[in-house]
Amino acid sequence: MIEAEAEDGSGEAFTVGAARDAAARDELAAWVARFLASPGSDNAGLAALLGDPPRSWLGPVLLPIDRLLRLAGPKGHPVLREVDDEEWRDDVDDLARKVDDGREPPPVVVSHRADELHLEDGNHRVEAVRRAGGDHVWAVVAFDDAEARDGFVERTRLDG
Repeated sequence: MIEAEAEDGSGEAFTVGAARDAAARDELAAWVARFLASPGSDNAGLAALLGDPPRSWLGPVLLPIDRLLRLAGPKGHPVLREVDDEEWRDDVDDLARKVDDGREPPPVVVSHRADELHLEDGNHRVEAVRRAGGDHVWAVVAFDDAEARDGFVERTRLDG
């Protein structure tokens, strides 16, 4: 999912503001599941994995890009596979231009495991923000339970 105003077939917007509203209603888990299953993301399998067993969610919060363990990314960053700039899809450059113009992509989906932040969905959005000169992204974060979530919040200074 690349567009800031991305929505599903029902017209539901998947923005940072919509995630914040869902969190205020204690419906962030359901919002994440709909977001991941929506056209563009098409990741209902990940939604099922992150929902079983149920998780405690936090967000949206601003996270430093360099704290995220990404599947792919530039050299010198915490990534599983280093990727040269020219290997990225053209839509990353397009989104980077939109971010430069002030558009905000949907939040990325992160899971907290062994005190690490694993990027589950949003690798292209993170790369676009990085290319646009940003060093933080909005994220929703899954924790195994409320105790892990609350401990993370206590140990970490978060914006959002």
